[in-house]
Amino acid sequence: MPSVDLDAETVERLDDLRVEDESYDEIVTELINIYEAEELTLFHSGD
Repeated sequence: MPSVDLDAETVERLDDLRVEDESYDEIVTELINIYEAEELTLFHSGD
C-alpha cells in the first residue's frame, strides 16, 4: 500500500473532521467518496 506524507496543517484538518475513533484511512475514504459523488452529480447535471 502506498504511503503519503502529510504536513501538520493537513493532519490538524483531518483531526477536525474525525468522528470518535475514526481512522485516517476511514476519513480519507469518506472524503474521496464525497468528492466522487459530487463529480458524478456535476457530470450528469450537464446532460
